[in-house]
Amino acid sequence: MNNHLPNDSKTQLFNPGEQTTQMDRLREIINRKYSVHLAKYADFHKWSCDNYAEFWEEVWHFAGVIHSKTYDKVIDKCLKIADIPEWFPGSELNYAENLLRFNDNRIAIYATREGSDVITKRTFADLHRNVALYASAMKHMGVVKGDRVVGYLPNCCEAVEAMLAAASIGAIWSSTSPDFGTEGVLERFSQIEPKLLFTVNAVFYNNKVHDHLNKVKKVVQGLPHLKKVVIIPFIKATFSITDIPLSCLIEDFLQSATNDNENGVPPLQFEQLPFKHPLFIMYSSGTTGPPKCIVHSAGGTLLKHLEEHCLQSNMTQDDIMFYYTTAGWMMWNWLVSTLALGSAIVLYDGSPLMPHPNVLWDLIDNIGITIFGTGAKWLSLIEEKGLKPAETHNLKTLRMILSTGSPLKPQSYDYVYSHIKNNILLGSISGGTDIIACFMGQNWTIPVYRGEIQSFALGCAMESWDENGHHVLEQSGELVCTKPFPSMPIYFWNDPQNLKYKKAYFSKFAGVWVQGDFCKINPDTGGIVMLGRSDGTLNPNGVRFGSAEIYQVVETFVEIQDCLCVAQRKMDGSDERAILFIKMANNQQFTEELKKDICSHIRTSLSSRHVPAYVLPIKDIPYTINGKKVEIAISKIISGQNVSQRGALSNPESLDLYSNIKVLQNY
Repeated sequence: MNNHLPNDSKTQLFNPGEQTTQMDRLREIINRKYSVHLAKYADFHKWSCDNYAEFWEEVWHFAGVIHSKTYDKVIDKCLKIADIPEWFPGSELNYAENLLRFNDNRIAIYATREGSDVITKRTFADLHRNVALYASAMKHMGVVKGDRVVGYLPNCCEAVEAMLAAASIGAIWSSTSPDFGTEGVLERFSQIEPKLLFTVNAVFYNNKVHDHLNKVKKVVQGLPHLKKVVIIPFIKATFSITDIPLSCLIEDFLQSATNDNENGVPPLQFEQLPFKHPLFIMYSSGTTGPPKCIVHSAGGTLLKHLEEHCLQSNMTQDDIMFYYTTAGWMMWNWLVSTLALGSAIVLYDGSPLMPHPNVLWDLIDNIGITIFGTGAKWLSLIEEKGLKPAETHNLKTLRMILSTGSPLKPQSYDYVYSHIKNNILLGSISGGTDIIACFMGQNWTIPVYRGEIQSFALGCAMESWDENGHHVLEQSGELVCTKPFPSMPIYFWNDPQNLKYKKAYFSKFAGVWVQGDFCKINPDTGGIVMLGRSDGTLNPNGVRFGSAEIYQVVETFVEIQDCLCVAQRKMDGSDERAILFIKMANNQQFTEELKKDICSHIRTSLSSRHVPAYVLPIKDIPYTINGKKVEIAISKIISGQNVSQRGALSNPESLDLYSNIKVLQNY
């Protein structure tokens, strides 16, 4: 039977109550300094957007950015967002120095993996020493400012240490996870020509050891500019690296750091670099073409992350943050930046359901995690499995759950507050690889409403626009940003005229950043409902709507495990129709009665114009390795186009299920 629940977004589920947050403290500083009276969050947000230069300058001071040279100015306010203006010109700093500002015996990193009862710990002092060792070894082999250092790595301490070492020198870090196949890795790394590669011998996932060296060998053969390949024995096993060119074990690589120094490890030095110096290269999904290489600055990444962790999350050095992520997703970079606050981070590699579905809840109690981050899909999955952590775990330290990767459906809000913990902040957050940060999300100064992201982040001038470029509320629209923010990409790799960059974000509305998401803003609460990617927006008979609107209805059916709603375009391009694919839950059958029930609920909950032209059963739904549904590629396949890029998919074979579906042919 259907388990449909009303989507009452005005249902308040949690209120932080009266407390003085770090956001409040900054707001009061601004009130005094600028003679304003910002009483509520809405006032503060408006001021931060209207006065974005002053706001980000205040964040710089409030967060205590470590720097060796101060800025000449914050930003040229005569330039618009599409001009890609430079932030804090004249300043010099180092990202790694800011993350390693603490050098004491408090725990900085807890790390473990699937199948292991051992929790590895690194103090801040340990981290400082290890990064010094890595940095010295990199310099010894010739890594200099601007070189690319890459990781084909699991989520482990060594990944953090290698990244920070690269950043300390001024090298550019880029990483991907072992679940990427060789094609997906080479599509990314071959474009940026790395000098140094860190990787592992094997990984453990779904209760099984997976050899990694065969993939590494093929990757190395496709990267002719490599000078060294460093192998970390991540899984205890006998292995040989003799057939991998340029390779050495991590212990031999690090030994080179002390060979020329009688006193052991040379002291850690931080190269002082402009605010705009490149720090990370991230990648677009690559599901419909070669991945774009998105370059993020050291200063912009640092400052935006400090705002989100310090102000939006109200984090202090007493917090311990966990995020279920791979080292190839931007949430890994986002997680690691919390070290700058003196907070501890928890790294976990492997299946979140092995050796049992409660493994991550066990970590919360064992370590004392205060902030727990995951994907919306995982929350749905554990709900389907009937887990009730509130009854099986203490969760005493847990104060906030964060969710991203896809829109968090209203039923998941109910599940968290009913069966996990009723006095925590549930923060659905949204941003992207494009900005290596969030446009909206958690907020400790306002309530949580069912089905809504709480608010836009400070300093992000966000609006929802209709097709004519008009600001709209309470209706679906394109998510746009109208003013500059620090974590905008500085450029795309191999895009000297910024042509790809401007096409990606500024081609739809002149002079305005278009994020590529469809959303709806609630004027009563200020909350936001995400409605799916706008490049996958459905537009049958001229009626535009987001796929997430369909998902919120369909996913209430207990008979259905998953679904995918995409557009099929006519061969002549004159029109399109919505096609809904249904993956049934175990032991459930797709029937005509179910199909009619689905269409009826879509018609009742949304409108008759939202009802798909076809509702079809399918054996699998394609996802990227980072857990996002693949819509555009499927739309292309059912519209008769070829899709060759499969390296970013966790289940690439699923694409074949959508070819040559008889009822969809000759449209």
